[in-house]
Amino acid sequence: MEKFDIGIIGGGPAGYTVGMLFAKQGKSVILFEKEKLGGTCLNRGCIPTKSMLHYSELYSELKNSDIFKENNIHVDFSKIIEKKNITVDKIRKSLELAVKNSGVKTVYAEACVKDKNMIIANNLEYIVDKIIIATGSKPREIKGLEFDHKFILSSDDVLALETLPKSILIVGSGAIGIEWARIFSNFGVEVTVIEMAEHLIPLADIEVSKRVERIFKKQGIKFYTNDYIEKIENKTASLKSGVTINPEIILVATGRIPVCPECDCDSTLGDACGEIQLAHYAIWQAKTEALGIPFDKTLVPAVIYGEPEIAWVGIREQDMDEDCNKYMLPITALGKAWCDDATDGFIKIITKNEKIVGAHIVSKEASSLIHILLMAIQNKTSVEELKSICFAHPTYAEGIAEIISYI
Repeated sequence: MEKFDIGIIGGGPAGYTVGMLFAKQGKSVILFEKEKLGGTCLNRGCIPTKSMLHYSELYSELKNSDIFKENNIHVDFSKIIEKKNITVDKIRKSLELAVKNSGVKTVYAEACVKDKNMIIANNLEYIVDKIIIATGSKPREIKGLEFDHKFILSSDDVLALETLPKSILIVGSGAIGIEWARIFSNFGVEVTVIEMAEHLIPLADIEVSKRVERIFKKQGIKFYTNDYIEKIENKTASLKSGVTINPEIILVATGRIPVCPECDCDSTLGDACGEIQLAHYAIWQAKTEALGIPFDKTLVPAVIYGEPEIAWVGIREQDMDEDCNKYMLPITALGKAWCDDATDGFIKIITKNEKIVGAHIVSKEASSLIHILLMAIQNKTSVEELKSICFAHPTYAEGIAEIISYI
């Protein structure tokens, strides 16, 4: 019977990060993973979808360019799936090596907690001083839209598609729904999105939501807000609004729910704890657990990928009080945007008492830009202090310098 200081169940970002951090402190650590290291993010989420998004954008740009006159561009979807799998495998192998070199022992088996200090896996018992649960999440099912994995798909199922459908109905317009809408639309699939809320991306700033709706209309992506599916008969979806849709497949993208065993443990991290379901949030939970580093949960940045990218952090316009002010800069003000033919979007900041308290960006490179403003918010850097920074030209980042110059 082996003994360890730390026993971790789940090898996603929270699990492997906390394991390596404790191992670095000299703790003996054992990590149990029933499938593959990397969790949802690496194997069924962030990484594979971004790989497919990249190739979809490459195809769309070449197909719709008025410069490259090649007319017989076509998609070899099997090659895209192959590239996606190669990317995921390479990253996973690097992760496995990093975990091994850190001194963490990994057991690939389903594990369960027998009592506060014992974990069982492969019929073997392991004694541990501390148990951490990081078992992740699974796609959320909706009554009447239960997954059959053929016509009604989860976000896990859609990654296993071997061919592109001619049409798809996507239920939900969070990050998963929006990114898959972009992927399929780029490949020429007829896309329809349904959202129960009044606007797309209901968690975003209202002007971000409205801009995305405008972009979707321009791109030919159909969407219905304040609506939902009342029934499905013979693969025909009937909406509350009276609209009927006949998609080849339906993707239910209404989020994920924690997979958390009811057991006696010391800590629950990552998606399993049922808080913010983002890999970077899980990593920071692990840092807090192992190192005691605190962080402000209200300053976790959100990013939705595609062209243009969408990113935000902090206070939204709908959260503003009378002491707040907002400032906006259209991306058309930036020379780099014109060079890239990427002029749709804006940078928006919200200030209070001469400090930035919210930032919302729709732009190419928004996923990077948001961190400049996040650092200003978190460090309580004043607008006047930001004005002293020299931003390179031509860049998207100089849009931040431009917008604060008006304050």
